[in-house]
Amino acid sequence: MISPARSGAARDGGSTATADRLARPSGAEYGAVLTPAELGQPRLPEPRGTLSGFLLDRLRRAPGPAGLGPAPAADDDVLYGEDGPLALYCLYGLHYRGFAEVDDDWEWEPSLLAVRRRLEADLLARLHAEAAAAAVGVDAAVGVDAAVGVDAAVGVDAAGASADGAVGDVAAALRDVIARAGGRSLSRRLATTGTLEEFREYAMHRSLLQLIEADPHTWAIPRLTGAPKAALVEIQADEYGHGVERDMHQNLFAVTMRALDLDARPGAYLDRLPGQAFATVNVPSLFGLHRRLRGALVGHLALFEMTSVEPMGAYAAALRRLGLAAGARHFFEVHVVADAHHQTVAARDLAAALVAQDPALAVDVVFGAAATTAVEGHCAETILTAWDDGRSALRVAPPAPR
Repeated sequence: MISPARSGAARDGGSTATADRLARPSGAEYGAVLTPAELGQPRLPEPRGTLSGFLLDRLRRAPGPAGLGPAPAADDDVLYGEDGPLALYCLYGLHYRGFAEVDDDWEWEPSLLAVRRRLEADLLARLHAEAAAAAVGVDAAVGVDAAVGVDAAVGVDAAGASADGAVGDVAAALRDVIARAGGRSLSRRLATTGTLEEFREYAMHRSLLQLIEADPHTWAIPRLTGAPKAALVEIQADEYGHGVERDMHQNLFAVTMRALDLDARPGAYLDRLPGQAFATVNVPSLFGLHRRLRGALVGHLALFEMTSVEPMGAYAAALRRLGLAAGARHFFEVHVVADAHHQTVAARDLAAALVAQDPALAVDVVFGAAATTAVEGHCAETILTAWDDGRSALRVAPPAPR
């Protein structure tokens, strides 16, 4: 459910007093780091249907010899619904920081993994359907029948190699995915006409992924070897601030949230975010937790690195236009500089080098990028449509804290 139309103050960016208060808030300057409370485990969200209600009830109990018990099916679409995406998000959350109310022994409980596997099968099928639509543009770009699919677009057959044994140009195929993404630009909207309240909503949506930035992709490091592994480590080292806490990109985004007068604790806005927002985390979590999907995870990362510079610059410009101080913009400005280099590393030294090692992964790399483009585009369009209608892109406010 979406909240009713916002007030005039929200639509015009908020009052002058609000803008002044956000100009130089405490703890929102470069060099600030999160407090122990802000680094703690998130709390479980409220359920949104049959399956999420069942799981959240069970997870509050200690795991026993009987395991989870028979689990119901999700009420809706695991990609863009409410019940299914939230259930899967909570299951994946056990492999990150966990949840304050949940016993860590649940992480590898076989009966819980069986439910996750069922949801993942549905999610993967949905992502293949989303990527197939994107692949039409890729196929047309390289002059092949759209019915052939992504395989032909990168010059490989089902086994991963072309008839003459050559590896397709994966970097070019990734560029084709990007060129044919289409859709409206969320960053351009915020840079030109976006309000302060809209930027705050955008930050709440992105907090799901940015507060764990790089973590899903780190799962690929032990699964790669040689040059691709070195390239991924180079990218990840930047993401983690080269070992300096204040420069970790997760921390920089948290500082941006502070500057926007938002709660930087993990999971603070779970109950306010619509179900489609969980797709932005569920997709890389799916790819990252399965070795067989390492190619798709590389495609996911390459897509972001290859498309980051322009939107990150636009987000920084939006914050500058709205009167936010340098500390609020630093997260985005760092990405403009870093990703100007990362886009080449990701395309050439990571994705193309991985496919040179293992041609069978070419299809997966492009699939990961195409699926990510479709998901991110859907999420952006949902937010923009709400704003066009004068509505918040968030759900109604959650109940009072338990």
